[in-house]
Amino acid sequence: MPELPEVEIVRQSLNKKIKGKIIKKILVKNRNLRFKIPNNFEKFIKNKKIKKVNRFSKYLILIFQNNSGCIIHLGMSGTIHLIGNNASNITNASFYNDPILPIKHNHIEIKFKNLRLIYNDPRRFGYFLLFKNNNELEKKFSRFGPEPFSSLFNINYINKYLKNKEKNIKNFLLDQKFISGIGNIYANEILFLCKINPKKIAKKLNSDEYKKIIYYSKLVLKKAIQKGGSSIRDFKNISGKEGFFQKDFNVYQRKNLKCLKPNCKGFIKKIIISNRSTFFCNICQK
Repeated sequence: MPELPEVEIVRQSLNKKIKGKIIKKILVKNRNLRFKIPNNFEKFIKNKKIKKVNRFSKYLILIFQNNSGCIIHLGMSGTIHLIGNNASNITNASFYNDPILPIKHNHIEIKFKNLRLIYNDPRRFGYFLLFKNNNELEKKFSRFGPEPFSSLFNINYINKYLKNKEKNIKNFLLDQKFISGIGNIYANEILFLCKINPKKIAKKLNSDEYKKIIYYSKLVLKKAIQKGGSSIRDFKNISGKEGFFQKDFNVYQRKNLKCLKPNCKGFIKKIIISNRSTFFCNICQK
């Protein structure tokens, strides 16, 4: 599943491609996604002009000129494709990829002048949600924690949230109610740089470790965005370009390899936490 950096790359690319364009026609071939596409979907978005494409956490947000809009979540296998008049497939927006667009999984098609946006999703875990105004949009994300880049993600917030909590810190980094946008890949990398063992119980963290979590969460995600995200399996952005942050992985998918920190004699171990692969150095991370 794409994490915050990958979705941000898609957002940036989409914003360049469809910002300012008017939706001319909508074709819904399959309403049965994770949440059923509402019957008023076509009427709601037809003739709307795209004011901009935003993002919150792992969600794309199409903002229309009247501040209504549409939230898109890609799920496990959802991809967004833009096809121009020459019918060339130039996009991919998740880890799933096929050089030939599998037409049978094209569930939604949004037509602009000289351009079509296609939502393709073999596993159908993605979804589209409509909102009428900013209040409705904020309400849909009201149960989410702040993003790592937000000023709300600070020491006081972390201390208040994690105080007396018995759950391990890895699970908290994946908990969207605590912090929005971090997934398994980046949680592993953040904890490595923090020198924190992923199994460490949250209430045992100190203020210095809080500072490290804040600092390295921002650093890792910013660096991943700059490098186009992580191409695990076949992630590509909306222009068909692969990300290459995976070349900077310190622990993820490096089981049994030597720790990359200078003078460390440790090796990267793999364990399972809450059914997720977890990688960490057996020496560095305490």
